Amino acid sequence: MRFMMMVRATKETESGAMPSQEMINAMMSYNEALMQAGVLLDGGGLQPSAAGFRVAWNSGKKSVVDGPFAETKELIAGYWIIQVKSKEEAVEWAMRCPNPYEGADGAIELRPLFESPDLTDDEEIIRKENEMMAQLEKNKKS
Repeated sequence: MRFMMMVRATKETESGAMPSQEMINAMMSYNEALMQAGVLLDGGGLQPSAAGFRVAWNSGKKSVVDGPFAETKELIAGYWIIQVKSKEEAVEWAMRCPNPYEGADGAIELRPLFESPDLTDDEEIIRKENEMMAQLEKNKKS
């Protein structure tokens, strides 16, 4: 099972404030543990929404909306994608995470990722999805 672990943005992360060196060290140790256990697929911190944009659809037309975005509590500041055997194992890894809010209240949200068989039983689509995932892995290595 793959899960995305998400850290919500705060006023501090949206202002561009960098984490303390102590937090960076703690997160590096955590990331190394995830990697050594073979469960880390991807992860990273995101720049403030002021550096981002959205593609929006309105009445069938697309437009680009530049950040920043107002609802900080709805924004993501960082993420991990992990592959584990169960929801319980995902919970265990999340419980080991250092508090990314550096002592303040906050939460890490975990959501399972869809796998092809969750979406369809069409064998051709599943085969194509598997080929695409294999190509992505190959691209990472080159």
